[in-house]
Amino acid sequence: MSVRTLPLLFLNLGGEMLYILDQRLRAQNIPGDKARKVLNDIISTMFNRKFMEELFKPQELYSKKALRTVYDRLAHASIMRLNQASMDKLYDLMTMAFKYQVLLCPRPKDVLLVTFNHLDAIKGFIQDSPSILNQVEETSRLLTEVYGSLPAGEFQLIRQTLLIFFQDLHIRVSIFLKDKVQNSNGRFVLPVSGPVPWGTEVPGLIRMFNRKGQEVKTVEFSHGGNYVTAPKEGSFELYGDRVLKLGTNMYSVNRPVETHTSGASKNLASRTEENIAPNPLAKEELNFLARLMGGMEIKKPSGPEPGFRLNLFTTDEEEEQAALTRPEELSYEVINIQATQDQQRNQELTRIMGEFEITDQPRWSANKGDDLLAMMDEL
Repeated sequence: MSVRTLPLLFLNLGGEMLYILDQRLRAQNIPGDKARKVLNDIISTMFNRKFMEELFKPQELYSKKALRTVYDRLAHASIMRLNQASMDKLYDLMTMAFKYQVLLCPRPKDVLLVTFNHLDAIKGFIQDSPSILNQVEETSRLLTEVYGSLPAGEFQLIRQTLLIFFQDLHIRVSIFLKDKVQNSNGRFVLPVSGPVPWGTEVPGLIRMFNRKGQEVKTVEFSHGGNYVTAPKEGSFELYGDRVLKLGTNMYSVNRPVETHTSGASKNLASRTEENIAPNPLAKEELNFLARLMGGMEIKKPSGPEPGFRLNLFTTDEEEEQAALTRPEELSYEVINIQATQDQQRNQELTRIMGEFEITDQPRWSANKGDDLLAMMDEL
């Protein structure tokens, strides 16, 4: 497991979240000023300097539930609210999109180009907000500084860590199904055409060498695909041609997007096990959340500006039906953390969760558990 995976996972999933929210804000005809405020608030929170500093520290990748909690808070960092069914769908779309991108990366290092594609698109959302734009550009520089000199082996380890994280997720997404890049069982179809990885040759030729390193024989073979040489390497600079299209906004053309959880029985058992089985990293995960959320500055709505609810489904009826029919094993329970007993130890955590409080979510009893592990056991 690579300790450098978390920033790439967070930034790419966050980029997909912003693509989806932007599309739904337009589809629901939310007034432009409100839509801009939502995106600006979320991006400003997501790229907060202290938050990024904490995120980029070398650390193990934590569970889906822990990360889901961070995205739940992030999605509610502005005047917009999502109910449970819409939040579930949002997270499903985010994770399946990035899983597809990781699977299709020609080289392990290209996951960095995917990340830059997300950051480039995010900059487009905030062109009229120079201070927020500067936050995103600082993160781009940090990416180059941290990942620019990593060897190929480390990127391979990062890719493996990401694929392990996504391996049990087989949720069907309508866009992928219509484009025939996903099968009805939720598994992706890998292409056998297109450009080969930069720096490699089109397959079809075997070269044989003698012990002196001299080429003595060549044999051609049929590879069954339709490959071409990569035209050039994508740019890893702050601005440049990424060449790779993975990570760009697939919702820029207005298309309805649905997710389907039926037929995903194979991953129910693993998710149930994750929800029920004791997690040996529970204490570390809660401390991770405390540190991570401590760096996020949530701006509470000021003035009389009313909030609004965003629906990730076409109609309210579809949203209500999805909430009723979604298997319990596929629902992500948001971790609610209470810490009031040991003030010296838990004062920071209490302050953090107070800032993140969402009024329509149930609260856990505040008089249970002295340490973080005990609190995790009670959830």
